[in-house]
Amino acid sequence: MATQLLSAAECKNATSNGARIRKLHDGDGLYLWVYLDGRKYWRLRYWQADKEKSLSLGVYPKISLSDARKQCDELRKQLQANLDPSAERKAILLQQKLAHANSFEAVALEWYNKQLHTWVPHHASDVKRRLESNIFPTLGKRPIDQISAPELLETLRKIESRGAYDLAHRVLQVCGQVFRYGIATGRCSRNLSADLRGALTPHVKQHQSAVRPEELPELLRAIAKYDETGDRQTRLALQLLAQTFVRTSELIGAEWVEFDLDHALWIIPGERMKMKTEHIVPLARQAITLLAELKQISRGSRFVFPGRNRDKPISNNTMLFALYRMGYKGKMTGHGFRAVASTLLNETGFTPDAIERQLAHCERNEVRGAYNRAEYLSERKKMMQFWADYLDKLQTGADIIPLKTTA
Repeated sequence: MATQLLSAAECKNATSNGARIRKLHDGDGLYLWVYLDGRKYWRLRYWQADKEKSLSLGVYPKISLSDARKQCDELRKQLQANLDPSAERKAILLQQKLAHANSFEAVALEWYNKQLHTWVPHHASDVKRRLESNIFPTLGKRPIDQISAPELLETLRKIESRGAYDLAHRVLQVCGQVFRYGIATGRCSRNLSADLRGALTPHVKQHQSAVRPEELPELLRAIAKYDETGDRQTRLALQLLAQTFVRTSELIGAEWVEFDLDHALWIIPGERMKMKTEHIVPLARQAITLLAELKQISRGSRFVFPGRNRDKPISNNTMLFALYRMGYKGKMTGHGFRAVASTLLNETGFTPDAIERQLAHCERNEVRGAYNRAEYLSERKKMMQFWADYLDKLQTGADIIPLKTTA
C-alpha cells in the first residue's frame, strides 16, 4: 500500500474548507469525502477495463481509518483477481435479498397473506401467533430449502417441553402448509411435516365439555337465576346462545345491523363465520324477547353485547367464566350448547341436513355454500321455534314436548 497520507486526528478534524465536497486522499485510491454539512464518507477509486469507477466503503467515524484501509486491501485483492468489487458487492446483496425472500419467515408470511381473506379474525390471529412465538425465532431467517427435518423437530420439541403437546401438533400442521406453499412457488422441494409424521408425542384430543341431555334442565334453571349473583347481560347472552346454538365468537361479535327482526332472522355475514359463508339464524319468539332486553342494555352500541368499552364486544371468556361460577367448570362450555342441541334435535323428526345447516356445518365449496345458505330455511324456522319451546319446558319443569315430532 502507498505511503499513508492521513492520520486519525486529520480524519476527525477534517472540514470541507467551505467547498461542497472536499476529497482527502489516503493513498492507493482510498479517499475521505468531507461534505459542507460535516458528513464524511469513505470511497475507493479504482480503474478497470480502462474505466474509472468508485465504490462507497461506509460512513466515518462508524468506519474508522484503519477499517477503511482493511476494506481497501481486500477490494484490491479482488481487482488483482480481475474481479470488479462493485459487481461482487451487487452479487452479494442480490444473494442476501434472495435468501431473505426465500427464508421460512418470508414464505410463511406470503402464504399467510394469501390465506388471510378466507379466515375469521381469531383464527388468523392464532396462526400468526403460533408462527411468531414458536417458529420464527429459531427458523424464521433460515432459507426454507435448507431447513432439515431434525432442525424442525428440535424446534417442536421445545414446545413439547412445556407440556403443550396439542400446540406442537398444531404448529407442525401450520408448518406443513407453509412448506406446501414453498413447493408450489419453487422455494423448496420437500414438505418436512410429512417426514415428521409420528415423531411428536401423541396427544388426546379433548372435546369441549357439554352437559348430558338429562342435565340440561338444571343448567337452564341456573342460567335463569344468574342475575342474582352475576350480570344480566351475561345471563341473556347464555340464554340466547342456548336458543341459537351458534359459535361463541359468532354470538359475542353480533351487531344490531345483522338482525332483521321484522322477518325474525339473524344474518351473520360471511367474514364472521368459520367457513366464511353467510349464515342465517331463524329467531324464535323467545329470542326476539331476549333481543328486546339486550337492546335496552346496549345503550346505543353497535354491538349486541358491548363490553366496558362500548365500541368493543364482551370477552370470549365472559360466558365461560359465568358457567364456572355456576359450578359448571369442566362440565359445560359455550360450544357445549351446540353439542347438546345437535344430540337432542337429531332425536326429532327434523331432517339431519336441516340440523347440520343450522349448525353452519357448511359446504367448503364457495359456489355450493352460497347456494345453500338459505337451504331448508322453512324447516329450520319451525325447528328453531320448537327448540326454544322445548328449552322453556325443560327450564320450568312443565310437561316436556315429545322429542319425536314432525317438521
